[in-house]
Amino acid sequence: MEMKHLDKLEEVLNESVQSGQIAGGNICILHKGHEIYYAQAGYADLSKKKKIAKDSIFRLYSMTKPVTSAAVMLLMEQGKIDLLDPISMYIPSFTNMTVASEMGDFPAQRPVTIKDCLSMTSGLPYNCDPDPASRDAAIIFEEVDKRLYSKQPMTTLEVASRLGEGRLAFQPGASWRYGTSADILGAVVEVVSGMRFGEFLKKNFFEPLGMIDTDFSVTASKRDRLTKVYEQTETGLVEYNGSHLGICSHMDADIQFESGGAGLVSTITDYAHFTQMLLHNGTYQGQSYLSPQTVHYMTNCRLYPHQQVSMMGWDSLAGYSYSNLMRIMTDPSLAVINASMGEYGWDGWLGPYFSNMPKEEMTFLMMVQRKDSGTFTLTRKLRNVLAAQLPL
Repeated sequence: MEMKHLDKLEEVLNESVQSGQIAGGNICILHKGHEIYYAQAGYADLSKKKKIAKDSIFRLYSMTKPVTSAAVMLLMEQGKIDLLDPISMYIPSFTNMTVASEMGDFPAQRPVTIKDCLSMTSGLPYNCDPDPASRDAAIIFEEVDKRLYSKQPMTTLEVASRLGEGRLAFQPGASWRYGTSADILGAVVEVVSGMRFGEFLKKNFFEPLGMIDTDFSVTASKRDRLTKVYEQTETGLVEYNGSHLGICSHMDADIQFESGGAGLVSTITDYAHFTQMLLHNGTYQGQSYLSPQTVHYMTNCRLYPHQQVSMMGWDSLAGYSYSNLMRIMTDPSLAVINASMGEYGWDGWLGPYFSNMPKEEMTFLMMVQRKDSGTFTLTRKLRNVLAAQLPL
Protein backbone atom coordinates (compact mmCIF):
# COMPACT_ATOMS: atom_id res chain seq x y z
CA MET A 1 0.00 0.00 0.00
CA GLU A 2 1.62 3.25 -1.15
CA MET A 3 1.01 6.19 1.19
CA LYS A 4 2.82 9.31 -0.02
CA HIS A 5 1.60 12.00 2.32
CA LEU A 6 1.90 10.59 5.82
CA ASP A 7 4.22 13.45 6.80
CA LYS A 8 1.05 15.53 7.12
CA LEU A 9 0.46 13.60 10.33
CA GLU A 10 3.61 15.07 11.87
CA GLU A 11 2.53 18.55 10.75
CA VAL A 12 -0.79 18.17 12.55
CA LEU A 13 0.95 16.79 15.65
CA ASN A 14 3.42 19.69 15.66
CA GLU A 15 0.63 22.22 15.23
CA SER A 16 -1.07 20.80 18.32
CA VAL A 17 2.15 21.28 20.33
CA GLN A 18 2.79 24.77 19.01
CA SER A 19 -0.76 25.89 19.76
CA GLY A 20 -0.48 24.66 23.35
CA GLN A 21 -3.14 22.00 22.92
CA ILE A 22 -0.75 19.27 24.11
CA ALA A 23 2.74 19.29 25.62
CA GLY A 24 3.86 16.46 23.37
CA GLY A 25 3.07 13.05 22.00
CA ASN A 26 3.90 10.40 19.46
CA ILE A 27 2.07 8.43 16.78
CA CYS A 28 2.73 5.15 15.02
CA ILE A 29 1.19 3.53 11.94
CA LEU A 30 1.60 -0.18 11.27
CA HIS A 31 0.58 -2.01 8.10
CA LYS A 32 0.61 -5.80 7.77
CA GLY A 33 2.63 -6.03 10.96
CA HIS A 34 5.31 -3.53 9.92
CA GLU A 35 5.80 -0.01 11.19
CA ILE A 36 5.41 2.26 8.17
CA TYR A 37 5.38 5.60 9.96
CA TYR A 38 6.42 7.10 13.28
CA ALA A 39 6.44 10.72 14.45
CA GLN A 40 6.97 12.50 17.74
CA ALA A 41 6.64 16.13 18.78
CA GLY A 42 6.88 18.27 21.87
CA TYR A 43 7.87 17.48 25.41
CA ALA A 44 7.53 14.76 28.00
CA ASP A 45 8.45 17.38 30.62
CA LEU A 46 7.90 21.05 29.78
CA SER A 47 9.82 22.45 32.74
CA LYS A 48 12.93 20.43 31.89
CA LYS A 49 12.45 20.75 28.12
CA LYS A 50 12.72 16.97 27.90
CA LYS A 51 11.45 15.81 24.54
CA ILE A 52 9.06 12.98 23.82
CA ALA A 53 10.90 9.84 22.73
CA LYS A 54 9.89 6.47 21.37
CA ASP A 55 10.54 4.93 24.79
CA SER A 56 8.58 7.56 26.72
CA ILE A 57 6.25 5.90 29.23
CA PHE A 58 2.60 6.96 29.26
CA ARG A 59 -0.28 6.30 31.63
CA LEU A 60 -2.82 4.38 29.60
CA TYR A 61 -5.85 4.89 31.81
CA SER A 62 -8.79 3.33 29.93
CA MET A 63 -6.58 1.93 27.19
CA THR A 64 -5.88 -0.64 29.91
CA LYS A 65 -9.37 -2.05 29.29
CA PRO A 66 -8.66 -3.96 26.04
CA VAL A 67 -5.77 -5.72 27.82
CA THR A 68 -8.16 -6.71 30.61
CA SER A 69 -10.58 -7.97 27.98
CA ALA A 70 -7.84 -10.14 26.46
CA ALA A 71 -7.17 -11.65 29.89
CA VAL A 72 -10.86 -12.54 30.29
CA MET A 73 -10.94 -13.95 26.74
CA LEU A 74 -8.00 -16.22 27.61
CA LEU A 75 -9.81 -17.60 30.66
CA MET A 76 -12.91 -18.05 28.52
CA GLU A 77 -11.16 -20.08 25.84
CA GLN A 78 -9.46 -22.20 28.53
CA GLY A 79 -12.88 -23.14 29.91
CA LYS A 80 -12.18 -21.56 33.29
CA ILE A 81 -15.09 -19.10 33.17
CA ASP A 82 -18.52 -18.83 31.59
CA LEU A 83 -19.55 -15.35 30.43
CA LEU A 84 -22.90 -15.85 32.17
CA ASP A 85 -21.20 -16.56 35.48
CA PRO A 86 -22.49 -14.17 38.14
CA ILE A 87 -19.72 -11.94 39.48
CA SER A 88 -20.88 -13.07 42.94
CA MET A 89 -19.34 -16.50 42.21
CA TYR A 90 -15.96 -14.82 42.52
CA ILE A 91 -16.69 -11.71 44.61
CA PRO A 92 -19.36 -12.45 47.26
CA SER A 93 -20.26 -8.78 47.86
CA PHE A 94 -22.06 -8.86 44.49
CA THR A 95 -24.74 -11.14 45.96
CA ASN A 96 -28.20 -9.54 46.35
CA MET A 97 -27.34 -6.18 44.79
CA THR A 98 -29.70 -3.21 44.71
CA VAL A 99 -30.50 -0.66 42.03
CA ALA A 100 -30.79 3.02 42.91
CA SER A 101 -33.58 5.08 41.36
CA GLU A 102 -35.47 8.32 41.98
CA MET A 103 -38.18 6.27 43.69
CA GLY A 104 -35.76 4.50 46.01
CA ASP A 105 -33.67 1.36 45.97
CA PHE A 106 -34.91 -1.88 44.42
CA PRO A 107 -33.46 -5.40 44.33
CA ALA A 108 -31.55 -6.32 41.18
CA GLN A 109 -33.73 -8.60 39.06
CA ARG A 110 -30.77 -10.82 38.21
CA PRO A 111 -27.07 -11.01 39.07
CA VAL A 112 -24.39 -8.95 37.32
CA THR A 113 -22.49 -11.31 35.00
CA ILE A 114 -19.05 -11.36 33.42
CA LYS A 115 -20.72 -10.58 30.09
CA ASP A 116 -22.41 -7.51 31.62
CA CYS A 117 -19.01 -6.23 32.73
CA LEU A 118 -17.42 -6.85 29.32
CA SER A 119 -20.24 -4.87 27.68
CA MET A 120 -20.48 -2.06 30.29
CA THR A 121 -24.11 -3.06 30.80
CA SER A 122 -23.60 -4.00 34.46
CA GLY A 123 -25.01 -0.80 35.95
CA LEU A 124 -21.70 -0.12 37.71
CA PRO A 125 -20.93 3.60 37.14
CA TYR A 126 -17.80 5.64 37.56
CA ASN A 127 -17.53 8.20 40.36
CA CYS A 128 -18.02 11.38 38.35
CA ASP A 129 -21.80 11.92 38.28
CA PRO A 130 -24.31 13.16 40.91
CA ASP A 131 -26.60 10.11 40.93
CA PRO A 132 -26.65 7.81 43.99
CA ALA A 133 -24.81 4.88 42.41
CA SER A 134 -22.03 7.15 41.23
CA ARG A 135 -21.76 8.71 44.69
CA ASP A 136 -21.32 5.22 46.14
CA ALA A 137 -18.37 4.67 43.79
CA ALA A 138 -16.93 8.08 44.68
CA ILE A 139 -16.68 7.16 48.36
CA ILE A 140 -14.61 4.10 47.48
CA PHE A 141 -12.24 5.92 45.14
CA GLU A 142 -11.73 8.61 47.78
CA GLU A 143 -10.56 5.88 50.13
CA VAL A 144 -8.27 4.42 47.43
CA ASP A 145 -6.65 7.84 47.05
CA LYS A 146 -6.29 8.36 50.80
CA ARG A 147 -4.56 5.02 51.24
CA LEU A 148 -2.25 5.21 48.20
CA TYR A 149 0.80 6.17 50.25
CA SER A 150 -0.26 4.41 53.45
CA LYS A 151 1.04 1.16 54.91
CA GLN A 152 -2.17 -0.55 53.78
CA PRO A 153 -3.07 0.57 50.26
CA MET A 154 -6.27 -0.93 48.86
CA THR A 155 -5.84 -4.03 46.72
CA THR A 156 -7.48 -4.98 43.44
CA LEU A 157 -9.82 -7.44 45.12
CA GLU A 158 -10.62 -5.11 48.01
CA VAL A 159 -11.64 -2.32 45.64
CA ALA A 160 -13.83 -4.69 43.63
CA SER A 161 -15.43 -6.07 46.79
CA ARG A 162 -16.23 -2.58 48.01
CA LEU A 163 -17.72 -1.64 44.64
CA GLY A 164 -19.99 -4.67 45.00
CA GLU A 165 -21.35 -3.17 48.20
CA GLY A 166 -22.56 -0.10 46.29
CA ARG A 167 -25.75 0.33 44.31
CA LEU A 168 -26.24 -0.15 40.59
CA ALA A 169 -27.39 2.69 38.33
CA PHE A 170 -29.83 0.41 36.48
CA GLN A 171 -30.93 -3.21 36.28
CA PRO A 172 -28.16 -5.46 34.90
CA GLY A 173 -28.35 -5.57 31.11
CA ALA A 174 -31.01 -2.86 30.88
CA SER A 175 -28.75 -0.12 29.50
CA TRP A 176 -25.15 0.88 28.75
CA ARG A 177 -23.03 3.11 30.95
CA TYR A 178 -19.29 3.50 31.12
CA GLY A 179 -17.99 2.60 34.55
CA THR A 180 -15.97 0.36 36.84
CA SER A 181 -16.77 -2.98 35.17
CA ALA A 182 -13.20 -3.57 34.00
CA ASP A 183 -11.90 -3.13 37.55
CA ILE A 184 -14.28 -5.88 38.62
CA LEU A 185 -12.98 -8.13 35.83
CA GLY A 186 -9.39 -7.60 36.93
CA ALA A 187 -10.36 -8.94 40.34
CA VAL A 188 -12.21 -11.88 38.76
CA VAL A 189 -9.02 -12.78 36.88
CA GLU A 190 -7.16 -12.78 40.20
CA VAL A 191 -9.68 -15.10 41.86
CA VAL A 192 -9.85 -17.54 38.93
CA SER A 193 -6.10 -17.65 38.27
CA GLY A 194 -4.89 -17.50 41.87
CA MET A 195 -2.40 -14.83 40.77
CA ARG A 196 -2.22 -11.08 41.14
CA PHE A 197 -3.73 -9.49 38.07
CA GLY A 198 -0.44 -7.91 37.03
CA GLU A 199 1.40 -11.23 37.34
CA PHE A 200 -1.24 -12.93 35.20
CA LEU A 201 -0.79 -10.29 32.50
CA LYS A 202 3.01 -10.52 32.66
CA LYS A 203 3.02 -14.30 32.36
CA ASN A 204 0.45 -14.59 29.57
CA PHE A 205 0.95 -11.40 27.58
CA PHE A 206 3.58 -8.84 28.56
CA GLU A 207 6.69 -11.00 28.91
CA PRO A 208 6.13 -13.24 25.87
CA LEU A 209 5.00 -10.26 23.75
CA GLY A 210 8.16 -8.34 24.68
CA MET A 211 6.19 -5.57 26.40
CA ILE A 212 9.13 -4.69 28.65
CA ASP A 213 7.81 -1.31 29.82
CA THR A 214 4.16 -2.23 30.43
CA ASP A 215 3.06 -2.67 34.04
CA PHE A 216 0.91 -1.27 36.83
CA SER A 217 3.95 0.47 38.31
CA VAL A 218 7.17 2.09 37.14
CA THR A 219 10.49 1.04 38.68
CA ALA A 220 12.77 3.79 39.95
CA SER A 221 15.24 3.13 37.13
CA LYS A 222 12.56 3.86 34.52
CA ARG A 223 10.80 6.76 36.21
CA ASP A 224 12.75 9.40 34.30
CA ARG A 225 10.98 8.15 31.15
CA LEU A 226 7.52 8.65 32.67
CA THR A 227 5.89 11.61 30.96
CA LYS A 228 4.30 14.43 32.91
CA VAL A 229 0.54 15.00 32.78
CA TYR A 230 -0.84 18.40 31.80
CA GLU A 231 -4.20 20.12 31.89
CA GLN A 232 -5.39 23.08 29.87
CA THR A 233 -6.13 26.29 31.78
CA GLU A 234 -6.85 29.87 30.76
CA THR A 235 -3.13 30.58 31.06
CA GLY A 236 -1.99 27.49 29.14
CA LEU A 237 -0.84 24.01 30.04
CA VAL A 238 -0.24 23.34 33.73
CA GLU A 239 1.18 20.16 35.24
CA TYR A 240 -1.47 17.90 36.79
CA ASN A 241 -0.53 15.85 39.85
CA GLY A 242 -3.82 14.27 40.87
CA SER A 243 -4.54 10.57 41.35
CA HIS A 244 -7.66 10.09 39.23
CA LEU A 245 -9.59 6.81 39.72
CA GLY A 246 -7.16 5.64 42.37
CA ILE A 247 -4.18 5.68 39.98
CA CYS A 248 -0.95 7.00 41.48
CA SER A 249 0.03 9.73 39.02
CA HIS A 250 3.70 9.74 39.96
CA MET A 251 3.93 5.92 40.04
CA ASP A 252 6.10 6.14 43.15
CA ALA A 253 3.80 4.41 45.67
CA ASP A 254 3.44 0.72 46.53
CA ILE A 255 0.83 -0.08 43.89
CA GLN A 256 -1.60 -2.70 45.22
CA PHE A 257 -4.72 -1.65 43.28
CA GLU A 258 -3.96 -3.06 39.82
CA SER A 259 -6.87 -1.39 38.06
CA GLY A 260 -8.23 -3.38 35.13
CA GLY A 261 -9.94 -0.23 33.94
CA ALA A 262 -7.17 2.34 34.18
CA GLY A 263 -3.94 1.24 35.85
CA LEU A 264 -1.39 0.32 33.19
CA VAL A 265 1.53 2.33 31.88
CA SER A 266 3.20 1.55 28.57
CA THR A 267 5.17 2.86 25.61
CA ILE A 268 3.93 3.23 22.07
CA THR A 269 6.23 0.37 21.01
CA ASP A 270 5.00 -1.98 23.72
CA TYR A 271 1.35 -1.33 23.04
CA ALA A 272 1.93 -1.88 19.33
CA HIS A 273 2.93 -5.47 20.14
CA PHE A 274 -0.43 -6.01 21.82
CA THR A 275 -2.39 -4.45 18.94
CA GLN A 276 -0.57 -6.59 16.40
CA MET A 277 -1.37 -9.74 18.33
CA LEU A 278 -5.06 -8.87 18.08
CA LEU A 279 -4.88 -7.73 14.46
CA HIS A 280 -3.22 -11.00 13.48
CA ASN A 281 -5.90 -13.18 15.07
CA GLY A 282 -4.14 -13.84 18.35
CA THR A 283 -0.65 -14.51 16.98
CA TYR A 284 2.48 -12.36 17.25
CA GLN A 285 5.87 -13.29 15.81
CA GLY A 286 4.86 -16.90 15.45
CA GLN A 287 3.52 -17.39 18.97
CA SER A 288 -0.19 -17.85 19.72
CA TYR A 289 -1.78 -15.98 22.61
CA LEU A 290 -5.48 -16.28 21.81
CA SER A 291 -7.25 -18.46 19.24
CA PRO A 292 -8.50 -16.80 16.03
CA GLN A 293 -12.06 -17.68 17.04
CA THR A 294 -11.61 -15.96 20.41
CA VAL A 295 -10.20 -12.81 18.81
CA HIS A 296 -13.06 -12.79 16.32
CA TYR A 297 -15.54 -12.92 19.19
CA MET A 298 -13.62 -10.27 21.14
CA THR A 299 -13.57 -7.81 18.24
CA ASN A 300 -16.93 -8.39 16.54
CA CYS A 301 -19.60 -8.33 19.25
CA ARG A 302 -22.03 -5.46 19.74
CA LEU A 303 -24.72 -4.20 22.07
CA TYR A 304 -28.40 -5.05 21.94
CA PRO A 305 -30.47 -2.24 20.36
CA HIS A 306 -31.96 -1.14 23.69
CA GLN A 307 -28.45 -0.86 25.16
CA GLN A 308 -27.09 0.97 22.12
CA VAL A 309 -29.51 3.86 22.72
CA SER A 310 -27.54 4.90 25.80
CA MET A 311 -24.40 5.50 23.71
CA MET A 312 -26.04 8.16 21.55
CA GLY A 313 -25.11 10.97 23.94
CA TRP A 314 -21.40 10.25 23.48
CA ASP A 315 -20.69 12.13 20.26
CA SER A 316 -17.19 10.74 19.70
CA LEU A 317 -18.64 7.21 19.58
CA ALA A 318 -21.21 7.89 16.87
CA GLY A 319 -21.34 4.92 14.52
CA TYR A 320 -19.72 2.57 17.03
CA SER A 321 -21.16 -0.16 19.18
CA TYR A 322 -19.38 -1.49 22.26
CA SER A 323 -18.41 -4.88 23.59
CA ASN A 324 -15.53 -6.65 25.30
CA LEU A 325 -14.27 -3.31 26.62
CA MET A 326 -13.78 -1.78 23.16
CA ARG A 327 -15.61 0.26 20.56
CA ILE A 328 -16.49 -1.54 17.31
CA MET A 329 -17.45 0.40 14.18
CA THR A 330 -20.81 -0.82 12.94
CA ASP A 331 -22.06 2.14 10.87
CA PRO A 332 -19.40 4.45 9.33
CA SER A 333 -22.15 6.67 7.90
CA LEU A 334 -22.83 7.97 11.43
CA ALA A 335 -19.20 8.43 12.46
CA VAL A 336 -17.56 11.78 13.25
CA ILE A 337 -14.26 10.54 11.82
CA ASN A 338 -13.45 8.94 8.47
CA ALA A 339 -13.63 5.40 9.83
CA SER A 340 -13.91 1.94 8.34
CA MET A 341 -16.38 -0.85 8.98
CA GLY A 342 -15.20 -3.31 11.62
CA GLU A 343 -12.39 -1.24 13.10
CA TYR A 344 -12.03 -1.50 16.86
CA GLY A 345 -9.99 -0.12 19.74
CA TRP A 346 -10.24 2.27 22.67
CA ASP A 347 -8.74 5.40 24.19
CA GLY A 348 -7.69 6.70 27.61
CA TRP A 349 -8.59 9.65 29.84
CA LEU A 350 -5.25 11.33 29.08
CA GLY A 351 -5.53 10.83 25.31
CA PRO A 352 -3.76 7.55 24.43
CA TYR A 353 -5.67 5.97 21.55
CA PHE A 354 -5.55 2.96 19.29
CA SER A 355 -7.53 1.65 16.38
CA ASN A 356 -7.08 -1.67 14.61
CA MET A 357 -8.49 -1.65 11.07
CA PRO A 358 -8.77 -5.28 9.88
CA LYS A 359 -10.03 -4.31 6.43
CA GLU A 360 -6.87 -2.27 5.81
CA GLU A 361 -4.61 -4.56 7.90
CA MET A 362 -3.55 -1.39 9.71
CA THR A 363 -3.11 0.02 13.22
CA PHE A 364 -3.12 3.64 14.32
CA LEU A 365 -1.58 4.42 17.72
CA MET A 366 -1.18 7.72 19.56
CA MET A 367 0.21 8.56 22.98
CA VAL A 368 -0.35 11.89 24.74
CA GLN A 369 -0.89 12.92 28.39
CA ARG A 370 -3.50 15.66 28.64
CA LYS A 371 -6.20 15.62 31.32
CA ASP A 372 -9.78 14.93 30.18
CA SER A 373 -8.82 14.14 26.58
CA GLY A 374 -10.17 10.74 25.56
CA THR A 375 -10.83 10.89 21.82
CA PHE A 376 -10.41 14.61 21.17
CA THR A 377 -10.02 16.93 18.21
CA LEU A 378 -6.35 16.04 17.60
CA THR A 379 -7.26 12.35 17.47
CA ARG A 380 -9.95 12.97 14.88
CA LYS A 381 -7.72 15.22 12.75
CA LEU A 382 -4.98 12.59 12.65
CA ARG A 383 -7.42 9.80 11.85
CA ASN A 384 -8.88 11.83 9.00
CA VAL A 385 -5.42 12.60 7.56
CA LEU A 386 -4.60 8.89 7.64
CA ALA A 387 -7.92 7.89 6.08
CA ALA A 388 -7.30 10.22 3.14
CA GLN A 389 -4.31 8.04 2.19
CA LEU A 390 -6.25 4.77 2.15
CA PRO A 391 -7.84 3.27 -0.97
CA LEU A 392 -11.58 2.69 -1.11
